[in-house]
Amino acid sequence: MTILRDTPSPADPQALALNALGWVLVDQDRAERFLSLTGLSPEELRASLGEPGTLTAVIEFLCSHEPDLLAAADALGVTPQALAATRERLGA
Repeated sequence: MTILRDTPSPADPQALALNALGWVLVDQDRAERFLSLTGLSPEELRASLGEPGTLTAVIEFLCSHEPDLLAAADALGVTPQALAATRERLGA
């Protein structure tokens, strides 16, 4: 399932991480696992959307489970390597 009209550019790490977060949150079980592993409440997540640490946590969450990384990359129209490389480019 594609959640965007335009494919996020790997050159914009913030946009790619936010789109990856959208992909994570579409599935309730995956969203609950993300919140549980990060310790964030939904309110804290909303409040910290622009923070590099939160965006990095999204990418780390995907990288820690290869099936999610592959599925997210496919849905977002980027390579898994480009998605994983976003972690370093976020500057957290």
